[in-house]
Formats: sequence, structure tokens, C-alpha cells
Amino acid sequence: MSECLHIIVKGRVQGVYFRAYTQKQAVKLNIKGFVRNLADGSVEIVASGHPEDLKKLVAWCHKGPILAKVSEVLVNPHAASEHFEVFEIR
Repeated sequence: MSECLHIIVKGRVQGVYFRAYTQKQAVKLNIKGFVRNLADGSVEIVASGHPEDLKKLVAWCHKGPILAKVSEVLVNPHAASEHFEVFEIR
């Protein structure tokens, strides 16, 4: 069983290796999808995987890497329009 989530992380999340650490977490949890910076300073994540693993990723997003200051995490179901083979930084 696989789910897909659309996650927006707000706060001081760019320039603090957020994308690289998100990728590490996702690979560790066997989650596929991508992470990218958005123009408004937030980070967007599309994550596909087992619901329990996605829960762990979302929990991690609330903290992020040590230099990040996360102020808000928005999580919504996502209808995956593409099939992900890996978790990539875009």
C-alpha cells in the first residue's frame, strides 16, 4: 500500500541543506518523490511511500536539519501524476 503527500515546509528552510537532508531521510525510509525550493522561500516535497514511513518523514520535516527554523508544515494528500523511481532534489 502506497500513499502520496504534498508537503510545504515554511520558515528558515533554504540555504540550510534542507533538501539534501530531506533526500537522506526519504532514502532511509524508502520514500520516492522529490524536494525543491520555492520562490517564496519555502520548500516543497512530493513524497510517495508507505503511510507509516510518510508519517516519519512529516515528523522529521517539523524539525529539519540543525540549521533550519521550521515555522509551519502543510501536509495534503497528493494525486501522484507521475511514477517516482527515486527521491530526487530538483
